[in-house]
Amino acid sequence: MSRRGIPFVVSGPSGVGKSTIVRQVIANDRGVAFSISHTTRRPRAGEKDGVDYFFVDRAEFQELIAADAFLEHAEYQGNLYGTSRAAVARPTAEGYDLILEVEIQGAQQLRKRLPEAVRIFIEPPSFEILEERLRGRSTETDDVMRARLERAREELAYADQCHHRIVNESIDAAVDEFLEIVREARKERG
Repeated sequence: MSRRGIPFVVSGPSGVGKSTIVRQVIANDRGVAFSISHTTRRPRAGEKDGVDYFFVDRAEFQELIAADAFLEHAEYQGNLYGTSRAAVARPTAEGYDLILEVEIQGAQQLRKRLPEAVRIFIEPPSFEILEERLRGRSTETDDVMRARLERAREELAYADQCHHRIVNESIDAAVDEFLEIVREARKERG
């Protein structure tokens, strides 16, 4: 590839379907890659180290912060998350458009540190549907669920700071809309 890749920063509340949409976008466009973040949270069923996340302990994460290895990092629900500089520099230099799926705190940091990124916010059709999706996971305690829902209300306000908003009423429609955003960005940037 001869052009530099475009970073796409994807954010939205937990449970909105970001990961599902991102996986399908990558499966449908060979020119799009996924930026693998670091996290201190435990892997969920089916997640693999080095594929879904780099799973590290808190001490190792703190060492990476001290070494200025991250473009962004944040704490969310008691776990640390971060996007390393290398995870962005290498694929975009190779010409791949790169999806960075990050929490709102990280998206706000990337707005300053990666201003060329296209910011996309994934939102639910309604808050009630988001709550149903989160409860359907059955992976959190009631206290964690309440905290996630409270945080989701705050996160929805970030949507106005993004270039694009995708309402995830249907995964297929959301994926198509995302792919169209990628195509348009490529046209605009050559």
